[in-house]
Amino acid sequence: MTKGLIHHLEIYVSNLQKSTEFWGWLLGELGYVPFQSWEGGSSFKQGETYLTFVQTEDRFLDIPYHRCRTGLNHLAFHLPDRGELDALTEKLKDRGTNILYADRHPHAGGPDYYAVFFEDPDRIKVELVAK
Repeated sequence: MTKGLIHHLEIYVSNLQKSTEFWGWLLGELGYVPFQSWEGGSSFKQGETYLTFVQTEDRFLDIPYHRCRTGLNHLAFHLPDRGELDALTEKLKDRGTNILYADRHPHAGGPDYYAVFFEDPDRIKVELVAK
């Protein structure tokens, strides 16, 4: 095991069904497999790392997530090449996913940076990066 490697991330979501559908598809495209599932959550694993999605309790749903508040800004994932990123971008568009910075895609991160930025059902920003 590599010292310092992320073991898992746990993300609270406003609608577990929508988030599980979105993240299950996306993480499947990235090589993750379903790992755990219970009434209030689910997780997906690749190697020794897993991502967990848990239904937020009703009493905490009054203030929605916003990436500019203190806390998580976004999650970024590697892709092996630009062709795979382009293909996955088209799949995201076909699914009606909100692509961010579309006017600057795929160089929204700078002229030498090749990525797609988009939002999950709670508007958490997600980034896919290729070399």
